[in-house]
Amino acid sequence: MDNFTETRGKIVEINEGLVRDHLGEIVRSTVEDTLNQLLDSEAERLCNAEKFERTERRKDSRAGHYTRSLDTSAGRVQLKVPKLRKGTFETAIIERYKRRESSVEEALIEMYLAGVSMRRVENITEVLWGTKVSPSTVSKLNKKVYSRIEAWRNRRLEQRFPYVYLDGMVLKRSWAGEVNNVSVLIAIGVDEEGYRQVLGVAEGMKEDKEGWLGFMRYLKQRGLRGVELVTSDACIGLRESLKEMFPEAKWQRCIVHFYRNVFGVVPRQKMKEVSHMLKAIHASEDHQAAMEKAEQIATKLEAMKLKKAAKKIRDSTHETLTYYGFPDTHWRRIRTNNPLERLIKEVRRRTKVIGAFPDGHAALMLCAARLRHVSGTKWGIKRYLDMEPLYYKQAAQEDIVS
Repeated sequence: MDNFTETRGKIVEINEGLVRDHLGEIVRSTVEDTLNQLLDSEAERLCNAEKFERTERRKDSRAGHYTRSLDTSAGRVQLKVPKLRKGTFETAIIERYKRRESSVEEALIEMYLAGVSMRRVENITEVLWGTKVSPSTVSKLNKKVYSRIEAWRNRRLEQRFPYVYLDGMVLKRSWAGEVNNVSVLIAIGVDEEGYRQVLGVAEGMKEDKEGWLGFMRYLKQRGLRGVELVTSDACIGLRESLKEMFPEAKWQRCIVHFYRNVFGVVPRQKMKEVSHMLKAIHASEDHQAAMEKAEQIATKLEAMKLKKAAKKIRDSTHETLTYYGFPDTHWRRIRTNNPLERLIKEVRRRTKVIGAFPDGHAALMLCAARLRHVSGTKWGIKRYLDMEPLYYKQAAQEDIVS
């Protein structure tokens, strides 16, 4: 019985490492063979004839092949890419894997910028590609992706953008052993057809007039035009820069930022009641009714001994009512900075794990990379507003003037 048990133990003993390596090699060689067969079939299709086949239908002939390595999830494979005598061999097979490789490259850059250690990056790429990448490879990928981001960031703005939203976010950067603030300024817009686009993103040392003036100049030099309404918070530097660079545009103060400003001088136990009052202002049917409602609420707040809140409403409510001069179907989406706030929230989700960036440029690149990604998703391809009511309103005003 003891001999049987011992023998049985030897029978079931398996070297798992050897089996895993063997299976991995089988998968890799299968992927390699399959891809090379697909390349041969693609070459036959382009030549309109099989290899060595003599036929009048033949359009081209082969001129050997060249070898290229391709890293796949099954490991590194060697492709024998056919060469043609007359034409250039182009195949969707290689392009498909290029797209996959490109997505892995983007993931590498994001991991690197997010502060993942180089050792972790090497281990992750071994899982994704089957091979590790070196620090020099990551550095090269950095430069490659940075150039693409810069090209997108500085692209020409060909369309008109009636609605523009502006805001900034503050990140941390390490500088000479100290951690300082760096501002990233962002602009999005709604074009003539009602689609949203990220118009620009740039670094600004501060959200002051100089920073905003430089940012708006950068937008204008790239072709931003046709701006009718700019929605933002009440940053003085932004407003002064707007008057200088886009004097024809009207300014809408974000009502959410306005509410927060009022809440700053209201006791916590009164905030809910005051919130209902403020919302009543912006639920009015027109500009005049809203101003009348604001005065009524200011008087009521004074009676509640909230004089500072009443003063803010009297002084600033008119800044939040510019949207009444535009189509009512647009009011809800142009009176707040929420479209841009949501984008910034998405960027912060990616940047908060880093803490402090090595420099302002790294911070800018990660923000721009994320914005570039989002702009290519449903966010940018789904119509945000029907712009026809705006054009009808403009045409009606022109008729009145004429």
